Amino acid sequence: MTIHNDIKVFSGSSNPELTKKICEYLGIPVGCAKIERFPDGEKIIKCEDDVRGKDCFVVQSGCEPVDEHIVELLIFLDCLKRASAKRVTAVIPYFGYARQDRKDEGRTPITAKLISNLIATAGADRVLAMDLHAAQLQGFFDIPVDHLFAEPVLTKYFKTKNFKHLTVVSPDVGNIKRAARYVEHLNGELAIIHKRRLNSKEVQCGAIIGAVKDRDVLMCDDIISTAGTMCTAAKLVKEQGAISICIGATHGVFADKAIEKLKNAPIDEIVVTDTIPLKPEAAKLPNIKVLTVSNILGEAIKRIHSNESISSMFKCPLGQ
Repeated sequence: MTIHNDIKVFSGSSNPELTKKICEYLGIPVGCAKIERFPDGEKIIKCEDDVRGKDCFVVQSGCEPVDEHIVELLIFLDCLKRASAKRVTAVIPYFGYARQDRKDEGRTPITAKLISNLIATAGADRVLAMDLHAAQLQGFFDIPVDHLFAEPVLTKYFKTKNFKHLTVVSPDVGNIKRAARYVEHLNGELAIIHKRRLNSKEVQCGAIIGAVKDRDVLMCDDIISTAGTMCTAAKLVKEQGAISICIGATHGVFADKAIEKLKNAPIDEIVVTDTIPLKPEAAKLPNIKVLTVSNILGEAIKRIHSNESISSMFKCPLGQ
């Protein structure tokens, strides 16, 4: 595939491999920029390509170290805007702070809104994000947001597993809609686990509504963070007689003691995408599989550049 040379795609330091794959899909080189650090720790970014009048995209995930990557994105956006780029799009495969989207108690911030404001203020004309934790986050921005989904990539892979008796389990009530879509695409049955969160790190799973005995179980979510929900649910469905258990997620955060929990859980396969680079300790898990979302992001970038529909991408196969 080749596209017009008026487009430039740059990579922040969070996920250069994903940016490289996106540019391979587009048939263009990765934009040239230097990201350096002063002796006092401050960062400076110098764009070494001429971007005057160009359609520019910066790929940067808000993954660990979250604050550093977000500030780097803001600096990059300002750099391109001051270099007279025609339009600047922040491509954010994983939006850090997405779960701080409301006030759960008094005297707490809504940090997702703050980050949204900063991205627009820094010079972004639009945002391209993938699997935001809550769809309403799009409304936090005062600039256009294109919201992509990794579901087609995950669904295509799970179809190759040829499950004989599949039950898609929603590990909590809030995930029912997502689970129902996988049921529709994979021709399975739906089951729901009643979950109660004890604190930020611990959950308690109760009754299962639906059949899991002698069935292959699939559980999908947008994020695997501490893995508490998935591991607790996996143990429960295994106790109830599940034959095999696969879990999938768009964003493999693997925070805190997630790797240890996943090692000890009765999970046959863990499937995530490359919105976040896989941590070295996660890469050592024998049952982990990483799928790329570079084609979806690349296609979306091409369509934004050409002023074509993004939503139609999810109404027909993209050949991922």
